[in-house]
Amino acid sequence: MPTLPLNQILQGDCVEILNSLPEKSVDLVFADPPYNLQLQNDLYRPNLSKVDAVDDNWDKFSSFSKYDEFTSNWLRAAKRALKDTGTIWVIGSYHNIYRVGAVMQDIGFWILNDVVWLKTNPMPNFRGVRFTNAHETMLWAQKEKGAKYTFNHNAMKALNDDLQMRSDWLIPLVTGKERLKTNGTKAHPTQKPEALLYRILLSSTNPGDIVLDPFFGSGTTGAVAKKLGRKFIGVEREKKYIKAAQKRIDAVEQLPAEALELSERRNQPRVPFGALLENGLLKAGESLYFQKNGKQAKILSNGHIQCGKVTGSIHTVARSLLDGAPVNGWEVWYYKKGGEKLSINTLREQLRSIMEK
Repeated sequence: MPTLPLNQILQGDCVEILNSLPEKSVDLVFADPPYNLQLQNDLYRPNLSKVDAVDDNWDKFSSFSKYDEFTSNWLRAAKRALKDTGTIWVIGSYHNIYRVGAVMQDIGFWILNDVVWLKTNPMPNFRGVRFTNAHETMLWAQKEKGAKYTFNHNAMKALNDDLQMRSDWLIPLVTGKERLKTNGTKAHPTQKPEALLYRILLSSTNPGDIVLDPFFGSGTTGAVAKKLGRKFIGVEREKKYIKAAQKRIDAVEQLPAEALELSERRNQPRVPFGALLENGLLKAGESLYFQKNGKQAKILSNGHIQCGKVTGSIHTVARSLLDGAPVNGWEVWYYKKGGEKLSINTLREQLRSIMEK
């Protein structure tokens, strides 16, 4: 099997290079393909300064059918390189993302989410003939429907103040020091913010995983991968972009190993509250105490609890005490031991440790 060119930027045609990689060798693909975005006329701001548009040859296609053919070719090559447990993220605008999504489904990818990147500082529509384009869309898909894949749900909650991460991400465009420049001008016209890739890689890869970017551009994927302890393979046609990207990546320092560890509860054995009774860690008839106001609930023999007129699971009764607000019962109920109130979550972890031996 050929050796993977890890942490390298490969120059050339992405389809040819992807097809030269070992089959089923990468964990994640992030793709920021050409958007087929061409302005028919020059665009000027109100102060008559010209707006930088995407007018490079790599973004020019003679027809929709040619773009679809290009899309199918690189997606098939990416799918070949992906492990069966792998996933792919593709970002685009209204110009191309619907065509890309259709091709993805046609060749067997299973879409898990569409995520909307909402830009806090979008470019205004200076001509005033349409709404300001203030977002881009990302499609997240798995290679094989039903296969196991990586999703670090709790890492996303932690990143979002312990609230479940939604599919609308409010992240600003690249500005200031993060914007790569060559001789005072933008090094790449469509540089993506590191915050966007940080969230993508943290959500759907683990330290040591291999991330493939077939349209490497300014190297955001590589820079964030290195920072987060992931390995990357970049593919880029343009030498000028490779040079800027490599310089950028060389300056990145990886986070210390201890800062990269994620504790994902979904990988731990599930413990129903009733299992605490079955294993003698709690007994029917004992009382539980609600964290917020100290209200008591009686434990029933079937694993339900009763508080006043409300009977149900630890989660249901907790919700009733919070007027229907979402709550995890494991985090709000306490039991007494030696006169001290302790979280029932400690008993769950105790039982888990036994189950894992």
